Amino acid sequence: MAAVVQRLCAASRVSSRSLLARASVPSYRRFIRANSTSTTAPAPAPANDLKVGTETPPSTLPDLTLPTDASATDWSKSYAGLSQQAFSKEIADVLLAPLDPLDIEIKPDGLLYLPEIKYRRVLNRAFGPGAWGLAPRSETNVGPKIVSREYALVCHGRLVAIARGEQEYFDPSGIPTATEACKSNALMRCSKDLGIASELWDPRFIRDFKAKYCVEVFAEHVPTKKKKKLWRRKDQPKLGYPYQE
Repeated sequence: MAAVVQRLCAASRVSSRSLLARASVPSYRRFIRANSTSTTAPAPAPANDLKVGTETPPSTLPDLTLPTDASATDWSKSYAGLSQQAFSKEIADVLLAPLDPLDIEIKPDGLLYLPEIKYRRVLNRAFGPGAWGLAPRSETNVGPKIVSREYALVCHGRLVAIARGEQEYFDPSGIPTATEACKSNALMRCSKDLGIASELWDPRFIRDFKAKYCVEVFAEHVPTKKKKKLWRRKDQPKLGYPYQE
């Protein structure tokens, strides 16, 4: 009798397990479906539904093209506008205005000069910033000790003058600086054709200016102890190193 009871209990345990397994499978599947539906991110939209930024219509873009006549002028060869007509009286008055004595400098060897920035100021007053420029007319010629290049001065779209600038250098690392100084030297030479600072090439003006505003002094070259006569302005301090008055 005891053996029969044990067999009945074992059978009941097996049947209950199978019932629980059959009941849990659908529940588990329903749980997975519910959670997957709530947490899955929406599928990305098809590529055709994406919005792509539209380009600005060509008609609204700024026109950066140069005028036909300006873009066709090759200032490395052209002589366009040379001696075509005189500039206005207002421009001529600025270009030919007498120099202020305070603007003139003198080198120790007695050469009078006007700093190159003051030529630019005169051109800016006469033509306006952006209405004049220097156009190269040759390649930069770099020699063993000197840099040179030919430039054309163009004002209001007209060729005014052509000159070759030059500048000495003492070390290859100084070539870029010498190239810029070469351009300034060409500007000074071109400006003579417009009458800017023409007094500096007038011998009588040079003599009178030196007598009134400059003085010649004895100075000693400190490293070599050699003495020589040098020039400076009267309103400037004594010569500095390597010279000593």
